[in-house]
Amino acid sequence: MLTLRYLGHSAFEIRSKENVMLIDPFLSGNPAAAAKASDFNDVKYIFVTHGHGDHIGDTVEIASGTGATVVANFELCNYLGKKGVQCHPMHIGGAFSFPFGRVKMTPALHGSDIIDGENVIPGGNPCGFLFDIGGTRIYHAGDTGLTMDMQLLEPEHVKVAILPIGGNFVMDVNDAARAVEFIRPEIVIPIHYDTFPVIQADPREFERLVGRSAAVKIMKSGDMLDLSA
Repeated sequence: MLTLRYLGHSAFEIRSKENVMLIDPFLSGNPAAAAKASDFNDVKYIFVTHGHGDHIGDTVEIASGTGATVVANFELCNYLGKKGVQCHPMHIGGAFSFPFGRVKMTPALHGSDIIDGENVIPGGNPCGFLFDIGGTRIYHAGDTGLTMDMQLLEPEHVKVAILPIGGNFVMDVNDAARAVEFIRPEIVIPIHYDTFPVIQADPREFERLVGRSAAVKIMKSGDMLDLSA
């Protein structure tokens, strides 16, 4: 069993036979959220792509309540560790074999500073994650612009690529479609759009631009994709 559930904005739940994982669990304050932080009591890992509030989200609350290990860059782990969260620090280009599979931290072009009250705390480098779970490879790009580094993902035979399309802070639909040409995944899921007015985008236009390069799966918040087949 391997399922991918969209939780809104950039947040996902990955559920396998033995593990429950979250990516960028921005739930509280997310108008598109499909769940609440309190809904998760069996999470083992939380992956955080960068330090912005719409990606760290409810990480501390969920990790504190479940004992989940947070996987993030070294600087974010320093910050979260001071809040009592158990972390596994990584950095760009690094990979590690966890009990559920192998994860590589990939480059992203963005920021990562953390707003903590009136303080702005450096959050290290933003990133994406490439998961290999039983041979199924899932790429979550995080927040990023189009980058030539994405061409390095084509030989990885990515099954599902999760790409932002909202523009302004990240790729727009045109650049995201070019990213699909670089990565050549089987399936692509557009994210990080319409949550706020400044990132409005048309996923159908993205689908049109992608054409036959990949199967575009436009997911509503709460939708699930079964990757077991």
